[in-house]
Amino acid sequence: MFDLPTKAKAAVLERVGAPLAIKTIDLPPLDRGQVLVKVHYSGVCRSQLMEVQGGRGQDRWVPHLLGHEGSGIVLDTGIGVSKVQAGDEVILGWIKSAGLEAAGARYRCDDQLVNSGKVTTFSNYTVVSESRLVRKPQALSLKEAVLFGCALPTGCGMVFNEAKPDPETNVAVLGLGGVGLSALMALKTFSLKCLIAIDLSDIKLALAREMGATHTCNPSRDDVAAIVRQVTDGGVDLCIESCGSVETIEFGFSIIKCFGGRLLFASHPADGETIRLAPFDLISGKQISGSWGGASIPDSDIPATFARLRDSNIPLECLVKKEYKLEQVNDALDDLGSGRAFRPIVKMEHD
Repeated sequence: MFDLPTKAKAAVLERVGAPLAIKTIDLPPLDRGQVLVKVHYSGVCRSQLMEVQGGRGQDRWVPHLLGHEGSGIVLDTGIGVSKVQAGDEVILGWIKSAGLEAAGARYRCDDQLVNSGKVTTFSNYTVVSESRLVRKPQALSLKEAVLFGCALPTGCGMVFNEAKPDPETNVAVLGLGGVGLSALMALKTFSLKCLIAIDLSDIKLALAREMGATHTCNPSRDDVAAIVRQVTDGGVDLCIESCGSVETIEFGFSIIKCFGGRLLFASHPADGETIRLAPFDLISGKQISGSWGGASIPDSDIPATFARLRDSNIPLECLVKKEYKLEQVNDALDDLGSGRAFRPIVKMEHD
């Protein structure tokens, strides 16, 4: 059906702390359980920013590929693959789904071996484990589908699968990146009486108000803790935190109420950092837990989440406004780190 490519253009992490290098790599033959995908869009997440900056500790795999959320079209399948076939439009994501669990592909660039994990998306063609692919819902565009590889399963999953609020629940969302805004989208479907959005960006806070936030706070000028106490009579029932620092995790814990308040976080502070909590707060009934991908089961949760957001007229396009070429991936990482982009999207080009 397709003329299969033999090479790909990829962004390679050659050295921690250095910009990604744009390289031409040789595509390997497919092993059992592997799938060759023509990538159309890749998301850029804080996880990649941390890898580039060394925030995950020692990196034993350099040089290697990056990226864990994307969308594209299946070109070829390895032995044993039955979940997808050539021509299928798919979502690529890091959360394990059904299908064979294949090893990460290994590419060649001249005499250099380039490693990869079970899914990578910073290349215009990629070899992925079958277990990291989900068929794209037909009514979902390839551009918006990229959000279902990480941001939406995590943010929406934290709400739909883990928090499960009722309309009387007082909720704060701390940090309005891709995951935080996804959580806000999911929370909008519950018609909450009190939904507080907290971020340093007034642009993101304006978007949060459109998404149903009843109150917005900018920590650069607002006394957030005082506002939360005032509008909730002591603290929120639930805080969803996705800023990415131990300081914000600790702050989120401080604004939940005693005797039942819960902090649910999906942020990823640098390796080796630890959070400090007062033991008395824990015996006073405050709860804290981390979320692994929103407890999502991609094969069932992705179509269900898409349908729920669509039926609630949630505008996914607001998260994918800023596009970059693969050659601009370092700019995308910089813009993500500085807050100039909600969720940078890399649009791939093909010969």
